[in-house]
Amino acid sequence: MAEPTRNVSLQWRILPPILSLLLYLPIVSGSFFKPFNVSYDHRALIVAGKRRMLVSAGVHYPRATPEMWPDLIAKSKEGGADVVQTYVFWVATSLLRVRFYNFEGRYDLVKFVKIVGSSGLYLHLRIGPYVCAEWNFGGFPVWLRDVPGIEFRTDNEPFKKEMQKFVTKIVDLMREAKLFCWQGGPVIMLQIENEYGDVEKSYGQKGKDYVKWAASMALGLDAGVPWAMCKQTDAPENIIDACNGYYCDGFKPNSKTKPVLWTEDWDGWYTKWGGSLPHRPAEDLAFAVARFYQRGGSFQNYYMYFGGTNFGRTSGGPFYITSYDYDAPLDEYGLRSEPKWGHLKDLHAAIKLCEPALVAADAPQYKKLGSNQEAHIYHGDGEAGGKVCAAFLANIDEHKSAYVKFNGQSYTLPPWSVSILPDCRHVAYNTAKVGAQTSVKTVEPAMTPLGNNASYISKSWMALKEPIGIWGENNFTTQGLLEHLNVTKDQSDYLWHRTRISVSEDDISFWKKNGANPTLSVDSMRDVLRVFVNKQLSGSIVGHWVKAVQPVLFVQGNNDLLLLTQTVGLQNYGAFLEKDGAGFRGKAKLTGFKNGDVDLSKSSWTYQVGLKGEAEKVYTVEHSEKAEWSTLETEASPSIFMWYKTYFNTPDGTDPVVLDLGSMGKGQAWVNGHHIGRYWSIIAQKDGCDKTCDYRGAYHSDKCTTNCGKPTQTRYHVPRSWLKPDSNLLVLFEETGGNPFKISVKTVTAGILCGQVSESHYPPLRKWSTPGFMNGTMSINSVAPEMHLRCEEGHVISSIEFASYGTPRGSCEKFSTGKCHASKSLSIVSEACQGLNSCFIEVSNTAFQSDPCRGTLKTLAVMARCSPSEDTGYLSFSTA
Repeated sequence: MAEPTRNVSLQWRILPPILSLLLYLPIVSGSFFKPFNVSYDHRALIVAGKRRMLVSAGVHYPRATPEMWPDLIAKSKEGGADVVQTYVFWVATSLLRVRFYNFEGRYDLVKFVKIVGSSGLYLHLRIGPYVCAEWNFGGFPVWLRDVPGIEFRTDNEPFKKEMQKFVTKIVDLMREAKLFCWQGGPVIMLQIENEYGDVEKSYGQKGKDYVKWAASMALGLDAGVPWAMCKQTDAPENIIDACNGYYCDGFKPNSKTKPVLWTEDWDGWYTKWGGSLPHRPAEDLAFAVARFYQRGGSFQNYYMYFGGTNFGRTSGGPFYITSYDYDAPLDEYGLRSEPKWGHLKDLHAAIKLCEPALVAADAPQYKKLGSNQEAHIYHGDGEAGGKVCAAFLANIDEHKSAYVKFNGQSYTLPPWSVSILPDCRHVAYNTAKVGAQTSVKTVEPAMTPLGNNASYISKSWMALKEPIGIWGENNFTTQGLLEHLNVTKDQSDYLWHRTRISVSEDDISFWKKNGANPTLSVDSMRDVLRVFVNKQLSGSIVGHWVKAVQPVLFVQGNNDLLLLTQTVGLQNYGAFLEKDGAGFRGKAKLTGFKNGDVDLSKSSWTYQVGLKGEAEKVYTVEHSEKAEWSTLETEASPSIFMWYKTYFNTPDGTDPVVLDLGSMGKGQAWVNGHHIGRYWSIIAQKDGCDKTCDYRGAYHSDKCTTNCGKPTQTRYHVPRSWLKPDSNLLVLFEETGGNPFKISVKTVTAGILCGQVSESHYPPLRKWSTPGFMNGTMSINSVAPEMHLRCEEGHVISSIEFASYGTPRGSCEKFSTGKCHASKSLSIVSEACQGLNSCFIEVSNTAFQSDPCRGTLKTLAVMARCSPSEDTGYLSFSTA
């Protein structure tokens, strides 16, 4: 279908990332690059004989599906990344101690690396094998703790033997698939260990010896690329030590022969059940990155660029939620988080403009511009001949703007900001001036073509009662309380404990006389303990290694005391992980009996691992039909320990699909047998969230939080590749009681776009590649700023809800016209953008055919709405 031609100053058709990726692949041999080597000097990594300033995007392959990987990588590349970084997850590849490795589905590491290579991006592979990553048990398989004599991450022979086998396996896997750069693949750097410097002192001399061994072992594998260690100040000479943190501009490696690398730039933070949602402002993140390159950095990785989802039981702990959104530039579903994604894309473009000068200079020239203002200047001989120069002007004052002189010109620096001058004269970008659009995510009930969602999720639910207590023949009885993980091997969150308590008539009389019931007391427990007496719930305790005290009510005669311990993500950080365990620590007793306390630690206990429904796999399509489900009545009261199932149809379109489980309590969910994760409608604390978010000043995880007083997570991602067109099986295990009839299927998209760009914004960065722009033959004053609006792929701008060129007031979704307003604003923006996936609007009097208020700085504010497109094809750029 032909596209109407429109004025190029107002509109430019944009190709989707996957299609544009195909057009801009580098010269490759076969599917990847021509073979090249990577080394380094004090300034940077040297890729194919040239120093490089590299931007890396952290993407963990198991936190998405293989069907999502191409789009995630394409959006990373479009956002300005040169590299993709990922951990290798040992626990995901080797669940049992037998030498079985699972490299299928979400764990297909080779496939992921090949997609990265085919996109023209490099890969930084962090083998670990400890990864932290808010991943269950820090990425270690739980069987590892059962190896006789093992101590993790220290000079311990059993551990070193297992670690070497795994690391060797991964290096050999990359070599056999020809994925190292010297083979024509994308892998340019590896990492051994991870943030060991945080815990090294706990291990004394054995920790120091372990660092040396790990480095020697890694180098001995002859991978042919550099190895790094992060947060490791005593990294040996041939290993690059790197920085992790919110800010790394002051970091210096432990040798003058090593470059400055930032392996984890924390662009957000993780979330715990019952916690608020962290957000790191785009302006502060950009400031941190610009300062890093300003002060000599050369490789920076966003942790995370895409966070994704902790599917199944992979979330670490304790108590990390299923979403791993991380406030990353790409959200949990792979949609762009704006303005963060767009503001960083502009930053990366500005840094790339500076790259010729950054790699030409061995070190920057420093110049003091004021009490809290400074410049770093890079200049030298360019590769193409001639002199090159780039400068960074920083104002680290947290409150006031600064007016500085540099190279004979005046510059205004907003507080807590960096201005980037790719030619040492003109500002291309300032970290505090956001020109990127803001996108507002809309979560809508999945609609049928008739405009209702009645057919998407069935109104009929089936229920299946989970037995409370010992349910199967594979139980066992032994003396004393056993450690939870020693029994479950982490094959389930749940472990039942049962013992028999005999209560005499004298005990009953004693309790009545004293007006008090007996109490269960446990010195220490984690994460959830549910206490039942004769299959009736007495109470629950939640916490991480907290004392448990629970009153209980017995009857005369024999009573079954049932304890259900649960894990909600195994510990993923800290020293001595193998000793952390789960369940109980210390003594357990019953107090309040006439003849004294009952020591439960010496009682005879019967154990049952997991749930009956888990063992029978009632959540799978095949086994669900074999279970004895009953129809759930709509007026049924919420019940604990229930399995529920229904069916739903897949929503039309391509928008990400989520289940809204806000009506449920706590449990786990499966769709077509795929475990989408734990759910828990626990409420975040009421206090602590900021009404406004000030980007200025150092960021920390409690700054700029939202969602106080609301459930931490109610929406759970269901990847479309896990869905059929209709009759998708949804199964829930509910622990505490909820209403499944209120569950809904929804879709997520960037439904609303807002832009706000003034005449004082800088010319678009894409214009800097125009001939004459860098050499000064074209005046910067002749190029007007632009506003760029863009819907997600498969959507078009269906309407312009607000547009004003002049002095508009308010913010996104609350704009209003000011005293100065160009009367044709709405019609001009509508003509430029409506019906298109993307448009550029020039911010100038010429574009809006008038000057509505002479002598006044004017701003363009726009609010647009995106809707699914009937025509998802993309045309070439308009050239009229």
